[in-house]
Amino acid sequence: MRSLIVVGMLFGLIYTAGGSDRITGRSFATRSRVMARQGMAATSQPLATQAAIDILKQGGSAVDAAIAANAVLGLVEPTGNGIGGDLFAIVWDAETNRLYGLNASGRSPYSLTLEYFQSKGYKSIPAYGPLPVSVPGCVDGWFELHSRFGKLNMKQILDPAIRYAREGFPVTDLISYYWQSSARRLKDYPGFEETFMPAPRPGEIFRNPMLAATLEKIAEGGRNVFYRGEIAETIDAFMKRVGGFLTLRDLADHTSEWVDPVSTKYRGYDVWELPPNGQGIAALQILNILEGFDIQAMGFGSAEYIHHFLEAKKLAFEDRAKFYADPDFNGIPVNELISKEYAAQRRRLIDPERAARRYDAGSPALEEGDTVYLTVADAKGNMVSLIQSNYRGMGCGLCPDGLGFGLQDRGELFTLQEGHFNTYAPHKRPFHTIIPAFITKDGRPFMSFGVMGGATQPQAHVQIVINMIDFGMDVQEAGDAPRILHSGSSQPTGYQMNDGGTVYLETGIPYETIRELVKMGHRIQWNVGSFGGYQAIRVNPETGVYFGASESRKDGHAAGY
Repeated sequence: MRSLIVVGMLFGLIYTAGGSDRITGRSFATRSRVMARQGMAATSQPLATQAAIDILKQGGSAVDAAIAANAVLGLVEPTGNGIGGDLFAIVWDAETNRLYGLNASGRSPYSLTLEYFQSKGYKSIPAYGPLPVSVPGCVDGWFELHSRFGKLNMKQILDPAIRYAREGFPVTDLISYYWQSSARRLKDYPGFEETFMPAPRPGEIFRNPMLAATLEKIAEGGRNVFYRGEIAETIDAFMKRVGGFLTLRDLADHTSEWVDPVSTKYRGYDVWELPPNGQGIAALQILNILEGFDIQAMGFGSAEYIHHFLEAKKLAFEDRAKFYADPDFNGIPVNELISKEYAAQRRRLIDPERAARRYDAGSPALEEGDTVYLTVADAKGNMVSLIQSNYRGMGCGLCPDGLGFGLQDRGELFTLQEGHFNTYAPHKRPFHTIIPAFITKDGRPFMSFGVMGGATQPQAHVQIVINMIDFGMDVQEAGDAPRILHSGSSQPTGYQMNDGGTVYLETGIPYETIRELVKMGHRIQWNVGSFGGYQAIRVNPETGVYFGASESRKDGHAAGY
């Protein structure tokens, strides 16, 4: 069926199911929700989900299980994440009855300056090689989460990843596809071939004994072995040899930051995101704008709904391009950007009949990335929403000697334009695309969720919320429903939208809708594989039942016990 859909898309057609034999009546729902009471995990790879469940059964907390799953994903899905990348998380702590946010993103090297890029004639930061490398924040993020919410020791938590790395695992279909694609692009970068080649085909066994040894050192020596000890020294020596700028000082000075999640209320539900340097508040801005319209009456898949969604996205992304950056370097008006008053001003700019070619950023008072998202819940009611990424799939291509992982290229997302909030500077965090999300209702947890995929993420967060709240879908249906993706908005790297961008609609949107959108001035094109990867856990606070959902577009798996 998938091949039929792709062929149909290539010829400009969309095939939709004529009916459904599922009792829900939703033709696009691929599976039922997973239900359990003692614990739940949803990740983009089944072995990682099972590792999380095993840790929960051993008495581990939701955070312990999330770290275990993340470590396994770094091995089995290196096309999206790994310990050379960054991490963000939102944690619901049942004991204190509140949310905690962690920003575990790394900073740029001290020794690399804006003047260096200017002197070499760069107009933007390259995607690969040593120049986009920033400090990997993942490992410090693990230990920050564990120190506050962990129960088991790190040896137990990292054991599943270590075992799979040493003994091998079968590579799944989609991960194999992206692995082979990355290998063709990155095979000549130092250390890549020794670490990740030959690129495995589906079902082939892959082993990474170098990563097993690295994880064992982390389990024994803690975060300091990575940032101040043997691993840090190896990274420092490697970067010097390949002409890089990341040094032992950069690693030693790294710190994560506990932050307060921010929220907006959408039709009685509080939707939570993390503040910049990430892009999470874009989802809140879009929801605030759309709250002023009767989305339910418009109907799912209608041209009216999609048009208003696209225009709200364009408006929010103009602010994203101008304001979202490292708050240590700028005064970012977060509260104003996510206020209802500001949304009302921006909403008035939308023409209900015509697509805008451009918008300017507002004046509040003063992207091909790949990622993994996972969520875990435990028997005590704790829930974790965690996202982790190398940015461009397998990162910058550089793999330090004998460590078994690649370094991220997140620094590509700085701009070299002077005077911008996101202008490159030493020891600065770049604009970040990866965002975890959470929903509460009446002060109690409702859902932990996320959708990986670069600029897709805030757009998909909004669609998940609307699918559930406005269109009455359950947690699995909300992720399976065909998605809307807009690209070409202005960017924090300096690009300005002047042509209205491009709209990509997933299979399942009626042809009549597409015709109406074209008549409104939207430019429609086809895209396969850029619609994100969703995982979620919803909870019924009255019964304690967890409802797990996993992304049908990935190799994902939700399981509970």
